[in-house]
Amino acid sequence: MTRSARPGDGYTVGGDGADYAFWREHAHINLSPVAAPSILGLFGFAVSTFMVAANMAGWYGDDRTTPLILAPMAFAFGGVAQFLAGMWSYRARDALATGIHGAWGSFWIAYGIYQLFVGLGGVPGTSASPVAAAAVGFWFIGLAAVTWTGVVAALAENMAVTAVLGTLAVGATLLAIGMIGGFSMLNMIAAYFLLVSAVLAWYTASAMVLEAVYKRPVLPVGRPLARMTTTGQPPAMIQFALDEPGIKVGQ
Repeated sequence: MTRSARPGDGYTVGGDGADYAFWREHAHINLSPVAAPSILGLFGFAVSTFMVAANMAGWYGDDRTTPLILAPMAFAFGGVAQFLAGMWSYRARDALATGIHGAWGSFWIAYGIYQLFVGLGGVPGTSASPVAAAAVGFWFIGLAAVTWTGVVAALAENMAVTAVLGTLAVGATLLAIGMIGGFSMLNMIAAYFLLVSAVLAWYTASAMVLEAVYKRPVLPVGRPLARMTTTGQPPAMIQFALDEPGIKVGQ
């Protein structure tokens, strides 16, 4: 059963083109604009992941001094900053960013604390203790599962975010297998996947910054896969053409 949207206006609530046009033209929303939280989240992830993965790959560092240097950086930028980005993503109603930044931000906070204890000699590092390596490896099982879910969700966002999460998911999966099974070569391969993910995260965040400043796409991020309804037709979303993150009229 349909009803008139307004007495005498001629439009009905039935999902047809006229109904969509009426609500598209007459809907109102009060905005509380925010910048895309993933800009900070991706930059924090990119820098922290690059530094830690480069150390894992053997590009620099040792087992005693380096953890003390990496700990505060990973805790603050990769952890606190990214976790805050996840909570701001919650405010912006960005489910994907909330889950990924929240999960990995929490991990980086814990990783920073762990590395501090390693550097102070309170607990063994993963390279010195198979027991510690296996314990951290089990954490990477959970992180890999969360990230693979994010990969599937990112297919509806753009290819740049999908690539970031895809390489991250592969790296986390390899770390889980390598640390639990004691396969050092897999850990090395995983480090390079994480390095690629870090570079892609930097690129994606840079694209978001430039688009926000110049009001047009500057760096390509790739088109998302088509978002289809259960009927196979693209959904008619009532929203602004250039909307704030997560803001859709009618939600």
